[in-house]
Amino acid sequence: MKVARFVVDQKTLLGVVDEATNVIHPLDDHLSNMTDLIRFSVSGFTFDAKGRPGISLSEVKLLAPIVPDRNIFCVGKNYFEHAKEFAGSGFEAGAVKGKEIDPYPAIFSKPPSTVVGPGAVVEMHPEATQAVDYEAELAVIIGQSGRNIPESEALRHVWGYTIVNDVTARDRQRNHKQWLAGKALDTFCPMGPWIVTADEVDGSNLDIECTVNGELRQKANTNDLIFEIPQLIAAISAGLTLRPGDVIATGTPAGVGIGFTPPRFLVSGDRVEITISGIGSLSNSFA
Repeated sequence: MKVARFVVDQKTLLGVVDEATNVIHPLDDHLSNMTDLIRFSVSGFTFDAKGRPGISLSEVKLLAPIVPDRNIFCVGKNYFEHAKEFAGSGFEAGAVKGKEIDPYPAIFSKPPSTVVGPGAVVEMHPEATQAVDYEAELAVIIGQSGRNIPESEALRHVWGYTIVNDVTARDRQRNHKQWLAGKALDTFCPMGPWIVTADEVDGSNLDIECTVNGELRQKANTNDLIFEIPQLIAAISAGLTLRPGDVIATGTPAGVGIGFTPPRFLVSGDRVEITISGIGSLSNSFA
């Protein structure tokens, strides 16, 4: 099931997407918060959109499928080739040659104010950065609460998957010697186009592609992750309760702007499109 958040007739709703017919079937008129939907569905309540008339996707505005109640949990350097390109780029503070792969996942966060939807414009923030970069990532949506979750139980806590662009100000990431300053700027987390429930896709085997103005920059599969999704959930939930609606961004593959010589940072007018098999495409312009 593909569940989206959208605006039609100045009203924000949730709906089930039928890509075959290019329509969205609204759910309850009084339900517009994806986190509430997740909580209700985990408790056993089911939603049936089949009896409701569909609306053409061309007639609605898709929003970010979820704006989490707290910071997005993000993972850095989680693909082998990207870890190497980052370490050799000069933008990783404290990089040590020969130690590009960490023994534990690098975990940071992005505040909810970074989240924007498909088609939204990402702000370049020229007063704060001159080095805006893209990062195509699979995001995990938590459905069931848990703390100290063992890897063997981790996937039971996953409600679904979506796409995020972990937009990054590389100069701020390097200069401040940690990642929040470069990751947390307003609009720096495009997300969407919808959430695909976990029963429909295998998060461990999804193709990821990212293009900039139509040029292929990133191409990988989630089976290349250094730390797989169950490992990430176990690590993040150690001593910390994950809640329904929490979002975990799993890391980006090689091919980001700092991987080129010289770096190929985004400029105003660029369009970044990320496609993940089984989910869809997320496209945003930068200005």
